[in-house]
Amino acid sequence: MWTEKNNCLSKTFKFKDFQEAFAFMTRVAFIAEAQNHHPNWSNVYNTVTIELNTHDSGNIVTDKDHKLAKAIDKI
Repeated sequence: MWTEKNNCLSKTFKFKDFQEAFAFMTRVAFIAEAQNHHPNWSNVYNTVTIELNTHDSGNIVTDKDHKLAKAIDKI
């Protein structure tokens, strides 16, 4: 579930291993690029943490963030 806190929409994803986590990140990268909305994220082995906010709106959560979050959840 996505959590909104401190002007960020965030979620942590766990995978079987690093390769699955990296494949997920690659798929997210294509969606983010298509939407011209890029996440702040980190990856440690099988865990990917994504934080979304809209930089050009003052680093707050906007509809752009919710749209990207919904697209990510469909992966």
